[in-house]
Amino acid sequence: MDARLDDTAAAITGAGSGMGRATATLFAEHGADVAVVDVDGDAAAETVDRIDSADVPGSAIPVTADVTDAAAVERFVDRTVEAFGAIDVLHNNAGIPMRSTPVEDVTEETWDRVLDVNLKSAFLGAKHAVPRMRERGEGVILNTASTAGIRPRTGLSAYCASKGGMITLTKQLAHELAGDGIRVNAICPVATDTEMLPQFAADELRVEDMLDTIPLGRLAEPTDIAEAALFLASDAASMITGTALEVDGGRDV
Repeated sequence: MDARLDDTAAAITGAGSGMGRATATLFAEHGADVAVVDVDGDAAAETVDRIDSADVPGSAIPVTADVTDAAAVERFVDRTVEAFGAIDVLHNNAGIPMRSTPVEDVTEETWDRVLDVNLKSAFLGAKHAVPRMRERGEGVILNTASTAGIRPRTGLSAYCASKGGMITLTKQLAHELAGDGIRVNAICPVATDTEMLPQFAADELRVEDMLDTIPLGRLAEPTDIAEAALFLASDAASMITGTALEVDGGRDV
């Protein structure tokens, strides 16, 4: 499989930790220049330091941005183009968890915050990156969704709605942008071993319960998700658009 990303400029949101950090590192290892975008500037800088110290062919820059802020999203897209000459890949990866909560106890504030970070951010990313991609007649947008958008878990009403919306937005954009040479795909991770995972847990949903639903018998690792993103971003996936790739150990079977 040819999954090289030489001469590819990518922006990855939520790249200061977890799946985003693993993906930024893997992209740089395969030749991409990466804008490491995170609301936590120190975390973004740490990811860049790790890439720089790994002696990989790609390069990286840190960018601090709140992905729910339209002006901030426009700035990180512009910064990517200024630094690397283009934005070939936009990976809308930033997201927040939701503590398992009965629907009647979910506040409007929680609902709005989860939908803003997990779904509105992808709309804003596409809104500002697509014109840049359209100028070049090609591009790739990756959206981190979740198996929770396919087979919901108890107590995660806002989270499941945001990830289901991400899958549908992905398919809609794939249809809308195919004529511009822009591919759009989603990645649907199962429960992944990151710092975020325990934040979902409550009496109604334990990490052990999540593990029990995965036929392969283990949690996903951030590198599992990064490898899927690398494939979808590369020319090896040139005929794939509009898909929601389940990296789930069989959970959605």
